[in-house]
Amino acid sequence: MQTIVEKNGNKLNGYFMLFVIVALTIFNFFWLVMMIRIQEVSMLLVFIPSVIINFISFGGLFIVQPNEARVLVLFGKYIGSVREAGLFFANPFATKKHVSLRIHNFNSERIKVNDLEGNPIEIGAVVVYRVVDSARALFDVENYEQFVAIQSETAIRALASEYSYDSHEETKASLRGNPQEIAEALQKQVQTRLQVAGVDIIEARISHLAYAQEIAQTMLRRQQAQAIIAARKKIVEGAVGMVQDALRLLSEQNIVMLDEDKKATMVNNLMVALVSDKDMQPVINTGTLYQ
Repeated sequence: MQTIVEKNGNKLNGYFMLFVIVALTIFNFFWLVMMIRIQEVSMLLVFIPSVIINFISFGGLFIVQPNEARVLVLFGKYIGSVREAGLFFANPFATKKHVSLRIHNFNSERIKVNDLEGNPIEIGAVVVYRVVDSARALFDVENYEQFVAIQSETAIRALASEYSYDSHEETKASLRGNPQEIAEALQKQVQTRLQVAGVDIIEARISHLAYAQEIAQTMLRRQQAQAIIAARKKIVEGAVGMVQDALRLLSEQNIVMLDEDKKATMVNNLMVALVSDKDMQPVINTGTLYQ
């Protein structure tokens, strides 16, 4: 496939050419009046071509609004684009197609797809883009807006299958736990797919993320159970560290000498007190103080 790259089209100042066309129109009017007065048929040899040129010239005038481009096509051949805002004049026989350079938003539909773990989820995204190459947007794809929509949804599906919905592992990214990383990955995927259309992706972010309705309640309970397990694991790790610190300080500062049995009892009591999810009532064993 031949790739067309945007280039500057040849153009003239529209105000100057408008003055010329109006002057030619006035000239033709007076020429017609003179021809009628003197009734000279030979004057038609000048009048008819002048009128034809006059009418054709009006087709060369066109206006370019801010943040838009006009793509010039002459008999099926691309001859350039005009991006500057204002009134211009170009070849009257050239077609002047409009392409918007403004920022667009594409809000995808909620798509049902399986995540990395095979769980069905609903996901949607917002893609912010703009056209940076008017020629490629117009000639390399059939309809660049429809192309953006289809390729964006394809990228969303591909991204969702590469990550799990949620993860309790700190080193593993997830759709819910790492929004910034997911947004950057989505932007990169969409940009790669839309490069051919001359479109630049400004931003791409997930706008909707949820488990599919048929498994929402089950996955919510599973998510809660996983969160509890992860939290208890952290609590146990912290409790073990606190017990180790307590035994080390007692030993280093010679506060009390404990044999292995008493150390085991102390570790047991501390672990129960630290790990328990209920308030513990301390029990003072006074019997050993009098032995």
